[in-house]
Amino acid sequence: MTKITTLIENAGQILTCAPGADDLVGARTDCLVALAGDKIAAIGTRDEIAAAHDLGGAQRLDAKGGLVMPGFVDCHTHLVFHKSRVEEYAQKVQGRSAAEIKAMGIPTGITATAKMMREASHDDLATSAAERLAQMLSFGTTTVESKSGYGLNTATEIKMLEVNAMLAERQPIEIVSTFLGAHEFPDDKTRDAYIAEIIDVMIPEVARRGLAEFNDVYCDDGYYTVEESRKILQAGLDHGLKVKIHTDAYSHIGGSTLAAEMKAVSADHMNYTDPSEYAQLREAGVVCVVMPALDFAVGHSRPFDARALMDAGVTVALATDMCPGCWLESMPFVVQLACRLYKFSPAEAILAGTRHAAMSIDRADRIGSLAPGKQADIAIFPYARYEDMAYRLGRGRARMVLKAGEVVFDAGDTL
Repeated sequence: MTKITTLIENAGQILTCAPGADDLVGARTDCLVALAGDKIAAIGTRDEIAAAHDLGGAQRLDAKGGLVMPGFVDCHTHLVFHKSRVEEYAQKVQGRSAAEIKAMGIPTGITATAKMMREASHDDLATSAAERLAQMLSFGTTTVESKSGYGLNTATEIKMLEVNAMLAERQPIEIVSTFLGAHEFPDDKTRDAYIAEIIDVMIPEVARRGLAEFNDVYCDDGYYTVEESRKILQAGLDHGLKVKIHTDAYSHIGGSTLAAEMKAVSADHMNYTDPSEYAQLREAGVVCVVMPALDFAVGHSRPFDARALMDAGVTVALATDMCPGCWLESMPFVVQLACRLYKFSPAEAILAGTRHAAMSIDRADRIGSLAPGKQADIAIFPYARYEDMAYRLGRGRARMVLKAGEVVFDAGDTL
């Protein structure tokens, strides 16, 4: 008999988010979750678990009638950055354009953050990112994808990825590292020279040192063309880096078709993706990552039509897009925005932030759902039913969070 190390008891509702559930999220009541070390051993009634497992000495965790579900997987973030762009944001919400803000002497955009990054030490960056991660953990996030992309030179891009490695060792949230040298173009190099640096210098060094799992590119009007993106992504594949792509955020130049051709693990943003491309994305197995908080933060003129993409059978994931232009640590708030702005059902939104998000970083075999053999990444929320996560606007703090079977956040009696 398997020896159970931890029992999660008194759940009002358990969501497995496992495949095949009629209600998408596998909602169950009158059940317990039994852990054996860092893995889930069983989900069932007390009698069922006791009949097949050794419960002697198991630690008891009281869910207090709350919602037990997989930890959120925040699958698209720009977690590591220095300082903020609050002055720019404050002007944008008043309707001023980027040109008007620049004329006021306020730095804007990716290149503004890149300049700030170059003055920051590894410890500066790790300390500020760790503060954001602590907030994310309190909202039930147990895995975070973290991109580079605010360096725009080899030394700073490498520094950002090194900080990801530091963060992975210093705090409990799992960090998935993505190289995004092709985020923008620097001011001090020609376009061709910078692309050559990405392909000939950055990617080989990132791969040699094992600093990233994915290679990403911003394929959109004013950024990287389809052909430039293809060259950069192929260079990453040649060095063992899997494909991700930012595309169709502000225009339609063919990035989604490229994502399907290259069988990208994910394509992200998708505001301008054409319906004619939906079948290509579905058949190629590309997960589309959408970010309602980013659309909200920038006042996007064309918020994403997620309903059409989902109705076409494409797998859709949700993420915060945590970055200087969208400072958000709460995946429950993303669920709330997705339901109201993108017409997700509460079940669809939670699934998109858990199992589908895990698929978008190639980890659905291990995280994103609760099932025997899966890693015990679990969030417990003070809700009697999962629909409350979408309904209680502005709420979302977890009661307790477990990572790999260990309690890593406990709000105690503060909720």
